[in-house]
Amino acid sequence: MLKIVKTSIVIATASLMFAGSAQADISEALQNICTIVKADDKGELRKKMKRVQSDFRLKLKDYYTGISCGGNSLIRTAMLNNAIETGTLMVKKMPKGDLTAPEKDGKTILAWASDNGLNASPIVTALNDRI
Repeated sequence: MLKIVKTSIVIATASLMFAGSAQADISEALQNICTIVKADDKGELRKKMKRVQSDFRLKLKDYYTGISCGGNSLIRTAMLNNAIETGTLMVKKMPKGDLTAPEKDGKTILAWASDNGLNASPIVTALNDRI
């Protein structure tokens, strides 16, 4: 009986340690994604998204809402930094329903762009074409 209890404790501890390290690994993998978007490095963003998908089986839609770059989402950050290549790539990779859904502040991407005078952005054009 004592062996079963000890074995259960060891297995539970090992699984908790693995779960914690998996979370840390994905955070590490996505660590510089804001910098990549701001720099408008489409090739590097594509590599990053492909690596996260192959290593963790996550697509952009799975981690998009969890990333904030100075309080803005990735597409909003691309608009603010005139990062057209990375912004349009993300618009193409996101599901249409997620593009029209309100973000953390309750505004959709299009409403936010309109409020901030970014309607002329090519990213907004790509967004309108996609929706």
